[in-house]
Amino acid sequence: MPLSGFDESTFTHATATFPVYRTGTGPGVVIIHEIPGITPQVARFARRVADAGFTVVLPELLGTAGRPLSATYLAESVARVCVRREFHVLARNGASPIVEPLKALCRALHAELGGPGVGALGMCLTGNFALAMMVDAAVAAPVLSQPSLPFGITASHRAALHISPEDLRCVKERVAHGARVLGLRFTHDMACPRARFDHLRRELGAGFEAIDIDSGPGNGHGIPRYAHSVLTNDLVDREGHPTRAALDRVLGFFTERLQAA
Repeated sequence: MPLSGFDESTFTHATATFPVYRTGTGPGVVIIHEIPGITPQVARFARRVADAGFTVVLPELLGTAGRPLSATYLAESVARVCVRREFHVLARNGASPIVEPLKALCRALHAELGGPGVGALGMCLTGNFALAMMVDAAVAAPVLSQPSLPFGITASHRAALHISPEDLRCVKERVAHGARVLGLRFTHDMACPRARFDHLRRELGAGFEAIDIDSGPGNGHGIPRYAHSVLTNDLVDREGHPTRAALDRVLGFFTERLQAA
């Protein structure tokens, strides 16, 4: 199922090979899709980033590009990811192996396009990947949208960041020298608990910019408690809505960090 307006190719690093979809011009941004895959909503968000003046690359790690979201499709993808060796869904102190080829993809895009670096945005299952990818100097604008790994089966899992202690030290060193991390979540999202963002605040201090969107009972925008996907499925693309403000901030963050002076 092709993606309209995107060029398709493949990317290989070591033993990993996956399709990539590309559109736009300007500094590079790698957008890593959520479960179940590159749905029409993910593709729509990617086009918004491209329209803002960026070269967008979408690696396809799961599913079928362009296939609409459904309960069956979601369940199939969750079952697959739990058994694939590239994903470690319960790892608290180490990133999934798929992060290594994603870092290589960022390096290749940066080498091609130049500039201060590239953006890396993960969402849901892949949200924490952007943090681990920041270890690579090519990643200059990491965005964690509702980062959901590791799955929150215990209190320590709910606070964990899915990154090794060594890589976290590297991230903190980069932050100390001016790097920044942007994070997005709904306040009542059980898949992305408050404890995870609190952990990021403790580790990164002012280097972590958090956008917490109220999804509690009686919130002023009628956002349901089960809201999860800030930039895709639960985006209300209307001026004055907090999810639209979050989208605008992501685009502004990419502009600030990636546009060469």
